[in-house]
Amino acid sequence: MRALENQPHAVPAMPDILATCHCGAVTLRLPAAPARITQCNCSLCRRYGVLWAYYPIAEIGIAATSPTDTYAWNGRHVDFHRCATCGCLTHWHPRKAGRETLGINARLLDPALLAAAEIHYKDTAGTGLFH
Repeated sequence: MRALENQPHAVPAMPDILATCHCGAVTLRLPAAPARITQCNCSLCRRYGVLWAYYPIAEIGIAATSPTDTYAWNGRHVDFHRCATCGCLTHWHPRKAGRETLGINARLLDPALLAAAEIHYKDTAGTGLFH
């Protein structure tokens, strides 16, 4: 790490938070641990078994050693990405230009980070409201 003695107002950078698939081929670099995560019960998310953490697209770094596979239910709103090697669902990315948020599969994070986050339950299969 670089010495900060010559920079009296510099603040040491916080370490990035990494979310990785099982085999490590896909890595997502997050600016901070999620304070809030969402469990959705729609027909797709409940089957995936994911918890979503939402971030501005510009704040996320995504690195993959090979292209991810994608799926868009009925070719609609978002592309769900999964590792082509181990099959872990990693994130979703919006299809509509101008949308600035993406979802990260929070289950790819260290379990201690999940334990510290508040879980919100979204009833997308029914009312669309949060409980």
